[in-house]
Amino acid sequence: MLKGKKILVGITGSIAAYKAAILVRGLIREGAEVRVVMTRLAKEFITPLTMATLSKNPILVDFFDPEDGRWNSHISLGEWADAYVIAPASANTMAKMATGVADNLLLTTYLSARCPVFAAPAMDLDMFAHAATQRNIAALVRDGVHIIEPGEGELASGLTGKGRMAEPEEIVDFLMRFFEKKKDLAGRKILVTAGPTLEPIDPVRFISNRSTGKMGYAIAGELAHRGAEVVLVSGPVNIKAPAGVGVIRVETAGQMYEASAEVFRECDAAVLCAAVADYTPSEYHPAKIKKQEGDISIGLGKTRDIAAELGRVKADRILVGFALETDNEEVNARQKLEKKNLDLIVLNSLRDEGAGFGVDTNVITILDRGGNRDSYPLMDKLRAAGVIVDKLAACFARSGKNS
Repeated sequence: MLKGKKILVGITGSIAAYKAAILVRGLIREGAEVRVVMTRLAKEFITPLTMATLSKNPILVDFFDPEDGRWNSHISLGEWADAYVIAPASANTMAKMATGVADNLLLTTYLSARCPVFAAPAMDLDMFAHAATQRNIAALVRDGVHIIEPGEGELASGLTGKGRMAEPEEIVDFLMRFFEKKKDLAGRKILVTAGPTLEPIDPVRFISNRSTGKMGYAIAGELAHRGAEVVLVSGPVNIKAPAGVGVIRVETAGQMYEASAEVFRECDAAVLCAAVADYTPSEYHPAKIKKQEGDISIGLGKTRDIAAELGRVKADRILVGFALETDNEEVNARQKLEKKNLDLIVLNSLRDEGAGFGVDTNVITILDRGGNRDSYPLMDKLRAAGVIVDKLAACFARSGKNS
């Protein structure tokens, strides 16, 4: 799947830089054209001559060639590449990537890249676990960088733990899987709902929830990346829409119901990831409610159920729902799966650290109508989106419905 792909490899100052040589050989073996950018410190760990020999291209380190003044354009590099793989990615470089620092050719190329970017962290276990590093990784994930998780094992310090750069073979496999599944949903039109709803009480107050929309937006982006036409019905969030995704912005549960029902008429599937309010204030006060003596009561009325309505009319279309539970998780999720005529349900438990609202990671279990159950470890939401879309694609394959 890498034949003819143009892969730019960035090497930073890390003892794991020696693995970059094996990585480049693996990429070329799979048919890729490879160019290499190194930081100055990276040259202390592996020589440019080695990388030039393996990549069959000159190595780029500085903004210009000091011998003849020839300019190394980070803009051109960013336009040339089909993928930019930074391996190893040191803690220092990832911190600069996360904050937009551009003090070397590798970093300016990152800021100019139009292609997917991948980073394979490599550092000691305490550096990797440090809150600052984890914040930077989370920021990169939000920016769309694909993190290739480090492994556990013996480190250069002599300690044992998480921080070893993924093996070159794993990185090559990661890239092959990324490109392999790129267009498997071409010809499909898919509805995605995401984010919270906002149920107004008066002009300044409302009832809502803690959903950030990150999971739904990640799913929409993954679907679009794999060739689907995606319509995203989104509650109020502070996230940029993924490239190629059409967005309908709503606020209330009622507005999301109307938009989703309308869009679903022309869709092959829907992924209902939004955290929709079950209840809305029975009465809207057109003027701000003033503070007064004693308590007040706000009546709540039930909202219309989007999943139940789409399940009622879905026929042979595919419907994926979500369940966020605090107790009796799987029992409640399976009941929702059956009651609302879903094909798949993605279960999140608030008991799992790193899952649910307000974080960049998730822990999911996917249940289907056949009684199957697949659980996955903690992963970033972009990778979780890939797992969920894989399951949706498998449903299409089993249905035999042509795209």
